[in-house]
Amino acid sequence: MKVLIITAAGLSGRFSRSVGHPCLKCIYSQDGIQQSLLYQMINQDGEFDYYVVVGGFLYEELKAAAEEISRKLKKKLILVKNDHYEDYGSGYSLYLGLSQIRNMDFDQAVFAEGDLYVDRNSFRKLYDCPGNAVTCSQEAILASKAVAFYFDQNRRIHYIYDTDHQILEVREPFTGIFNSGQIWKFADRLRVRQVMDKISEKAWQGTNLVFIQEYFGGLEKDQYDMVTFRKWINCNTLSDYKSIKEGGE
Repeated sequence: MKVLIITAAGLSGRFSRSVGHPCLKCIYSQDGIQQSLLYQMINQDGEFDYYVVVGGFLYEELKAAAEEISRKLKKKLILVKNDHYEDYGSGYSLYLGLSQIRNMDFDQAVFAEGDLYVDRNSFRKLYDCPGNAVTCSQEAILASKAVAFYFDQNRRIHYIYDTDHQILEVREPFTGIFNSGQIWKFADRLRVRQVMDKISEKAWQGTNLVFIQEYFGGLEKDQYDMVTFRKWINCNTLSDYKSIKEGGE
């Protein structure tokens, strides 16, 4: 069983300011719902048994859009409401998404943040990975928008991110540093459950990187693949969204 989890509960503050009014960026479109980030992620090159979408901000708008997008999916869509989208961090949305599947007999679960665009061929490479996988983009690593990861001297992975979008810091020698593609694949459902149970209620209120770090940080480098996205856009602003059409796929 394959599952795709998409989290889209946040306030979309920077995106809303760039548009000029409150707006949920994952369903924003200038040319119909099929041009929205949510539609394009759900309709990527790969078929899942379930699609779990976690929302919060402008939830009723998300619900209406998701129902329109998912007509052909029949009963595959699971929509979850995060009532703490204002006072908790992104970790809680991931917790709600994982809670929907933790008792399912899944062999692969892909988690994607809801403000991303990825070209279809690159996503397919991730989909086809038989085991765990992390992703990276070819974009510059900028503290203003990047989630980064590096490998230490023992080839262990570490994720870094600044919630204030000001500065990134690595306090130890490293062998490589990358801009995260902010999409991950979990292929060990037992490990998913174990890591979920290990994380405290308070920690779930932080960023989703708490779970990501705990899951992948305990693995050897040969226990997961790394997929590089050819075209990847983190849509923080309207100009980011408009750049999707530039250069095609």
